[in-house]
Amino acid sequence: MAYHISKEVEKQDFAQLKEKVIEALKTEGFGVLTEIDIKATMKKKLDKEYKPFLILGACNPVFADKVLSIDPNMSAMLPCNVSLRELDSGKIEISAIEPIAAMAGMGSPDIKPLATEVSEKLARVVASVN
Repeated sequence: MAYHISKEVEKQDFAQLKEKVIEALKTEGFGVLTEIDIKATMKKKLDKEYKPFLILGACNPVFADKVLSIDPNMSAMLPCNVSLRELDSGKIEISAIEPIAAMAGMGSPDIKPLATEVSEKLARVVASVN
């Protein structure tokens, strides 16, 4: 099983694409808690050049509550990361963690149906952004 759900889209304004992803996440009940700019961080910390690359820490509080109520140690798997990165081809990859691969095999079997629902939501987010 893949550990991420992803697709490539044609090159476009990176900031506008980020906003499209955030809106798609909102549609599925997620908010963005964190944003990591890999390009800026690697330049600052390692003086290394990267193409545009962001990691958005997305959280659906309803599902986070359900998962944490079953197993508080699942906090180590939260939030759900969604990344946007420019590829050498000029296209942009949108990628989200695959919650089934990340969480379903661990701890309580009650986690799997929740991970499946979140996976379906993230798959719709990725599929909807063009």
